[in-house]
Amino acid sequence: MLILDALAEARISEAMEQGAFDCLPGAGRPLALDDDALVAPEFRAAYRVLKNAGFAPPEVEARRQVAALHALLATLDDDEARRRALARLALLETRLEVGGVRKPSRARAYERRLLERLGRR
Repeated sequence: MLILDALAEARISEAMEQGAFDCLPGAGRPLALDDDALVAPEFRAAYRVLKNAGFAPPEVEARRQVAALHALLATLDDDEARRRALARLALLETRLEVGGVRKPSRARAYERRLLERLGRR
């Protein structure tokens, strides 16, 4: 691998000497790097590929769906449609919980009620 690294560095140096990088957008300015410190190292490359392709990581997409379902539930009058939306919401929240992303809203609500009850005593 050292040979490939040395060859790449040599080609980059030659291109720099010839001025091949002088006309690039943002030349002379620092790079705007994404802060991906909170992303596990083994997922960073895959998430960057997804982002560059216009897609979001699965957790972000699931959070968007949860927010959309909460908004939908506020407007639903049909019991059957509401039941389906609640089932979908429970599934998404469980997937997020199992993935370690966040607690489902049921657990947060229970925790809040429990803390309120303990605080009253």
